[in-house]
Amino acid sequence: MGQFVDLKSADGFVLPAWVAEPDTTPRGAVVVLQEIFGVNSHIRAVADRFAARGYLAVASATFHRVKPGVELGYTADDMQAGMELKAAVEALPAPGVMPDIQAAIDYAAQRSGRKVGIVGFCWGGLLTWRAACSLTGLSAAVPYYGGGVTTPEEAARKPLVPVLAHFGERDHWIPLDSVQAFDRAQPGVEVHVYQADHGFNCDQRGSYDEAAAMVARDRTLAFFDRHLA
Repeated sequence: MGQFVDLKSADGFVLPAWVAEPDTTPRGAVVVLQEIFGVNSHIRAVADRFAARGYLAVASATFHRVKPGVELGYTADDMQAGMELKAAVEALPAPGVMPDIQAAIDYAAQRSGRKVGIVGFCWGGLLTWRAACSLTGLSAAVPYYGGGVTTPEEAARKPLVPVLAHFGERDHWIPLDSVQAFDRAQPGVEVHVYQADHGFNCDQRGSYDEAAAMVARDRTLAFFDRHLA
């Protein structure tokens, strides 16, 4: 259903993105931001599922500035490699990879001719939150268990578009009390907490929780239907 295309950032940097298109005229577009494991088979499947629901989906490779062609699995070694790559990206001079995400948003808008939402998982959830607070051309944002989103620095940001945020109650990377503090700091954000661990949406991880994933999926689709129509 999908294929890789090249996107060009504002500074001329070229990065790949997996683009999945629906069989009919798009009802909207969704930018999908990867975990720390690259645009792997799971992220491509997420994009493909959005396309099956009628959305043009664009999953951009946010590791490309530090290492091209990253596609990791979910072993302990993969986790370590992904965390090192994330640290390398976070250490880039400002604005880091945000212009690359803007390029994906712009491409999605141009290609679909419709409103654009953004969704991200794990580190991609953090980037989704930052995009919602700083980039242009978005109409909705959905971060899933975004590591770092609930820190005081991130919670002080002001989103420019409606945001739906998913968290896991048993997520040892994101303490529940920090989620509750984020919820209080962001009364305009729709926050949902599930009886699940970090990564509960990914069916390739041991922490996958089908019940939580399905409820979060339905809420996400309804949210995008509401704001991207």
